Amino acid sequence: MTVRNRGALAAMAAGVAALTVAALVACGSQPAGNVGSEEAEDLATTSPSPTATAAGPAVPVTKGDLPSGAETVPPTKLVIPGIDVTATVNAVGINQRTDEFEVPPSVDQIGWYRYGPGLEAKTGSVVIAGHVDSATQGKGAFFRLKELDQGDTMTVTGSDGKARTYRVVAREEYQKTKIPLERYFARDGKPRLTLITCGGPFDAEARRYRDNIVVTAVPA
Repeated sequence: MTVRNRGALAAMAAGVAALTVAALVACGSQPAGNVGSEEAEDLATTSPSPTATAAGPAVPVTKGDLPSGAETVPPTKLVIPGIDVTATVNAVGINQRTDEFEVPPSVDQIGWYRYGPGLEAKTGSVVIAGHVDSATQGKGAFFRLKELDQGDTMTVTGSDGKARTYRVVAREEYQKTKIPLERYFARDGKPRLTLITCGGPFDAEARRYRDNIVVTAVPA
């Protein structure tokens, strides 16, 4: 199963993360209605100025300090009782050869975007992405992500052994070409957890799904 990113890592330097516009995660699901979009937008404070490139669409740039390894607390486990999720979280980045978001190949595992904030951060979006399903492996960890609603809770355990509880404030669906990456990959704004998988109709020829499902949660 192919996993592509609309947020390919184009540049990473102290204070700047650049994400190109392609497809973020390719998996499967049915359409879900949006709830809490205004709440999700209010959590972010970034106002990037996209820069057009000769190679393609604009590149959203998010300013902020990169986390230092010694201070970062990676998530290692995610539990969402309402949709029967108990999943291992692996630190992932961008495949420099393919420009793909490196979601773990095993669909029962999920990936934390290691270039963003860790669980200790007082600002920014902690991004975790995963598969919905696979033709060969079946249902993925995020198969039922689209069922989450405002008020649902989840627990994320970090490498420090501490379990942190989050409450869902928004569930949104975007076409992959329209997802506002600068909001969901921001290292500033209020602390929040961003879960991403796929939804929308399946393109049999491209072997991918059209949309992304994005769930935003805040510390409970």
